[in-house]
Amino acid sequence: MDELAARAAALAARRPRDVRLRRVGLSRAGTPMWLLSIGHGSRQALVVAGPHANEPVGGATVLRLAERALADPRLTEGADATWNLLLCLDPDGLRRNEGWLSGPYSLGRYFRHFFRPGFLEQPEWLPDGAAAAALPETRALLELQDELKPFFHCSLHGVDVGGGFVELTRDLPGLDRRLAHAATRLGIPRELGPYDTLYWPRLGPAVYRIPPPHPRDLAAAITEAAVESTWYHPHRHGTVTAVVEAPMWGVAAVEDDSPPADRDAVLRAVSDALRRDGRSLERILTRLRPHLAGAPETARLLAPVDDYLLVCPGLADAWDPDTAAPGRLPPLSTAHLTALRIAGRRIAVRTAGLLHQLVTGAGHDPAGVLPELDALIDGWCAAYEDECQARWIPVARQAEYQARVVLAAFELAGLRAAPVRSGEPDWGTQAPVPMHRE
Repeated sequence: MDELAARAAALAARRPRDVRLRRVGLSRAGTPMWLLSIGHGSRQALVVAGPHANEPVGGATVLRLAERALADPRLTEGADATWNLLLCLDPDGLRRNEGWLSGPYSLGRYFRHFFRPGFLEQPEWLPDGAAAAALPETRALLELQDELKPFFHCSLHGVDVGGGFVELTRDLPGLDRRLAHAATRLGIPRELGPYDTLYWPRLGPAVYRIPPPHPRDLAAAITEAAVESTWYHPHRHGTVTAVVEAPMWGVAAVEDDSPPADRDAVLRAVSDALRRDGRSLERILTRLRPHLAGAPETARLLAPVDDYLLVCPGLADAWDPDTAAPGRLPPLSTAHLTALRIAGRRIAVRTAGLLHQLVTGAGHDPAGVLPELDALIDGWCAAYEDECQARWIPVARQAEYQARVVLAAFELAGLRAAPVRSGEPDWGTQAPVPMHRE
């Protein structure tokens, strides 16, 4: 986080007439939230990095976008546009992921150091509406949206295991073709049936329509994300919001749109595994909980654990053809089933990683659960690598893919600028770049 702010400050010092850096808020821990603005156009674009603490690639992407906007006047003067780049929406959460950010990038290291706050502490969600937003990070973003009234708003997300896709509040015809081109050039799998969008309309391959928000209970809000959010808050200004997801570990099978050989058998296996894994983790938590102190650190780690364990039974029942509500499951491709398998395991291994941190942070293991947690994490990570063929994507390629998709969405959102040509080398041949240096 510090290096990201320092690089933005250096850019502003280098080009003071074209670049401004200002503080737009403070996090809960008092960390400054910085906005980097480029250009002097009357039409505002707002790009938000780091909305989820464990998804850091957006920081690299906004710096890349800043350099592109400075190098290509078609993106600023030619489009009468100003680029407003929020460097990180959850800087406190990002700091808590520093245990894996410097590499080496292995799934085991990632999940053992994974942190993402509980649903109610994630700054993009507005479960009680914008007027009742309590988090300072959320209020800062809402005020920025209302100040800028952007024609284009983009939220940069990362998929830990899977593929790339985009979610939109308004259709941008042609974005699916632009996304496919960028993904093919950079070797990024497109996710053709994401767990996140299982019940959402598809606008094109790997492009999905975010449904309007409506009141839901907490479990549905966590799993379906159709509650009020900062994605929809600027909708009344005519804004189009694009949520651009870039994968860290790619899985080729998420692009397999073919009909599955035995849909119901796979769904039963995925649902049974989620129930079994959830019960195992519940038993570990029951043994561990009496030994946990009531410190704020413990509460921060327990909140997402409780969220994940809350949704496990409902998800398993929703996916199981024997218990799902009639007509609830949409038509499912092999890509959908792959995504559900990944998602079920993701819930389990994230929970195990958070429990692992609760034990290691205490400095001792009074409940004797650490060997069991290590075995579970190692087994689930091995399954990602062996069964799903999950492979690390170098950070430079993650960021380049995300930047190209953002630029395509920016153009399609109504600008008259000519298509952007990056002039960059084939990023598929580049060596991995350490994330903390990227």
